[in-house]
Amino acid sequence: MTPRRRTAPDAGRAAIASWRAALADGTEPVRADVATAVRFTLEELADVAPGHAVEVRVPPWGAVQAIEGPRHTRGTPPNVVETDPATWFGLVTGSLGWDEASADGRVRASGERAAEVARWLPLQAARPR
Repeated sequence: MTPRRRTAPDAGRAAIASWRAALADGTEPVRADVATAVRFTLEELADVAPGHAVEVRVPPWGAVQAIEGPRHTRGTPPNVVETDPATWFGLVTGSLGWDEASADGRVRASGERAAEVARWLPLQAARPR
């Protein structure tokens, strides 16, 4: 069963476009757009890679469990990916590669399955339209 989507796809894509435009203009993205874009893309990841094996966190905006495997229910998950919103945006849009972000510490991945998230990035829903 896929998670119930909370962010309307049109709103999510508009937030991504707004964030992308701010970066192109050299301005700071609108906070509400960042929140919406992060939540939308996390929901999208959970939709295209359903499961509970890896927890992906982008504080303070959200977290999802994704990728098929054993369900985690208590304590610290065995497989965790955590990054900041700007790095997440780069990963989901394809403007930043997983290896580069991991090598310089912008992505913190722990657990033997955490790096499997890279297989699903960039997200189709985050591409320019």
